Amino acid sequence: METIWVIVIASLAAINCSLLGTYLVLRKITMAGDAISHAVLPGIVLSFLLTGSKTSLVVLVGASGVGILATSLMAFLHRRMRLKSDAAIGINCTWLFALGVILISFFSNKIDLDPDCILYGEIAYAPLDTWVGPRGIDLGPRAVYILVLVLLLNVSFVLLGYKELSVTTFDPDFATTIGLSANLWHYLLMGAVSFTTVATFEVVGAILVVALLVAPSATAYLLAAQHLHTMLLVAILLSVLTAMVGYYLAIWVNGSIAGAMATTSGSFFLLAFFAQQLRRRSSILQPRV
Repeated sequence: METIWVIVIASLAAINCSLLGTYLVLRKITMAGDAISHAVLPGIVLSFLLTGSKTSLVVLVGASGVGILATSLMAFLHRRMRLKSDAAIGINCTWLFALGVILISFFSNKIDLDPDCILYGEIAYAPLDTWVGPRGIDLGPRAVYILVLVLLLNVSFVLLGYKELSVTTFDPDFATTIGLSANLWHYLLMGAVSFTTVATFEVVGAILVVALLVAPSATAYLLAAQHLHTMLLVAILLSVLTAMVGYYLAIWVNGSIAGAMATTSGSFFLLAFFAQQLRRRSSILQPRV
């Protein structure tokens, strides 16, 4: 049963990440997810210092707040200070994560947090953290309920804002001319990314979150870039395959589950890349009539 739970949890995390990661890939800001996943560490520490609790809700609120702050700082540095977007992302990623490490070191006698666990995670232990209902009934892993809730929010966000997200992604200037605020939808998207990143990395770790945000969506871009809805569906399918294949790869090599899933996602991208190159060469070599 634990095997099923691990695959389900990983699949839910991967679907959440790829759903929003598709828009990050199309907007060419994929590393914003990496910055957010590292930048939320001080939010986790401050939440624990203020409340003395490490419950999922407290961590989610505190880390999401810092994630949104990091998003705002990236936009400020890029648009107001005229820094390149990659430089703005790198600055926020490093100094906020370093601030979190300093806070942990400074308050080490009050905080029982390990930065390595936040970075690498251990999804194998997620099924052990169960939600116990009335009369001691085991209702299943807590992570499943959190990720399902986040998935419902993300699906609602994408469906309700599909037109606005599409227009502001492909042609922000045209969006402005028809009365849509490209900045508003950028911040809404990054807020959703912050919330999703925090909800998922608590289970799978920050590094796997970055892999799931980028790799399935980038692979889907190679396979189905012509149609956004098809790209979203392909990214979701690849996410589920990544979770399943990655888990059994980890069992086979007796290694890290998160590492195996990240490796699998990269392998799918390479396969799609080589398949695309072969298709291009074959189309060039075909005689024209």
